[in-house]
Amino acid sequence: MKLWGGRFEKGTAVEVDDFHSSIHFDWRMYRQDIQGSIAHARMLGQQGIISKEEAELICTTLNQLLEEIESGSVQFSTEAEDIHMNIESLLIERIGDVGKKLHTGRSRNDQVALDTRMYTMEETDRILQLLSTLQYRLLEIAQRNTETCMPGYTHLQKAQPVTLAHHLMAYFEMFRRDMERLEDCRKRVNIMPLGSGALAGTTYPLDRRWVAKELGFSDITRNSLDGVSDRDFVIETLGCCSLIMMHLSRFCEELILWSTDEFGFVIMDDSYSTGSSIMPQKKNPDVAELIRGKTGRVYGNLMSLLTVMKGLPLAYNKDMQEDKEALFDSLDTVKKCIHVFIGMLSAIKFNTDQMQRSVLSGFANATDAADYLVKKGLPFRSAHEIIGRMVLHCIQNSIGLVDLELSRFKEFSPLFEEDVYETLTLKACVNERKLPGGPAPETVKQAIEEGRAWLKNNYYQAENE
Repeated sequence: MKLWGGRFEKGTAVEVDDFHSSIHFDWRMYRQDIQGSIAHARMLGQQGIISKEEAELICTTLNQLLEEIESGSVQFSTEAEDIHMNIESLLIERIGDVGKKLHTGRSRNDQVALDTRMYTMEETDRILQLLSTLQYRLLEIAQRNTETCMPGYTHLQKAQPVTLAHHLMAYFEMFRRDMERLEDCRKRVNIMPLGSGALAGTTYPLDRRWVAKELGFSDITRNSLDGVSDRDFVIETLGCCSLIMMHLSRFCEELILWSTDEFGFVIMDDSYSTGSSIMPQKKNPDVAELIRGKTGRVYGNLMSLLTVMKGLPLAYNKDMQEDKEALFDSLDTVKKCIHVFIGMLSAIKFNTDQMQRSVLSGFANATDAADYLVKKGLPFRSAHEIIGRMVLHCIQNSIGLVDLELSRFKEFSPLFEEDVYETLTLKACVNERKLPGGPAPETVKQAIEEGRAWLKNNYYQAENE
């Protein structure tokens, strides 16, 4: 008989048992459920709601159950519906009526909210650890490439020279925001709902703050209705996951482009590539493509839960069971994608010679030529027009700006002098952009050191892991 079946004359249909059950996916919260139940039982004993001896028996048995579950010797039942009822049923099987006292002052509504919050915080910490490892890898590669010039692009057209280090540090900033966003989101996850009951709290003298402290929460929910019906913390976590995946996807897109013959900037390692079943010459960046593809999956989970929640009245509704699969799948996907991306990035070979050759074509120094005239006193718009005409002339004659003789420069503007050639060198174009945030090697080195200090001060992940 169901633990809630007292008022029912008939059992649920077989197909309803399976349809209604969530044990096939929420089993993974067994540890959080047991930890929450132990804290709740101890509090019940301390408050005199049940005897201290009963509380101790419940806690001892729950710890035994935890060991058995982790050893693989416990089978969960679909009939018991979910992880919460499974554990309670197993407890009652072992200690009888004392086990039935565990649920005093508690509802599955606040229980599931508690477990989900605890699980989400733990998984957030794991994602932060993975992101910090990725950040250290980016810093290591950037440190080796502060002098490696490459084209910077807008509209996927060559725009201005940058360095590989500067380009990689752009992703460092994206992932830094992801980490800060997760940390901020975690503050709102770290609120304990237990004691909200089904929707209206309870008449028992529960010590909610003691339980919160015991479980490591920073605060308790302030409204019992909101405590059980809030899934903002799940949606916000999925939003953070979606942004992480977006940044991974953009990075993967660039690596995919860079690995083509048309770019030739990187060589993907064989261990992170696949071949073709028909074309012997192919080496496909499938790992990067799959990460890019899984981004849509995480987006879908976010939109799914937003849609589930948009029309629900207070408080708990069974629709909210749909949050778990979306949350679990997104957390799993993000962790797996970051992990494999770290390995892929660490194994990539950057073709720095090709980057250098590429940046020498495409008039990436045209803006510097315009700036040269501005520094000689010409208004920028006038300088822009002159350099535009010079570029057109060079295109028509299949030459670059630095290939022009000084006399030809002067035909476009008498302000040009011999020093223009030095201004238009690749080194000068990069090194002179030394404002904070710019690509000059000295500026990027400072950004790398600042990034390293930020990681060291905020995250426990060891640099050499």
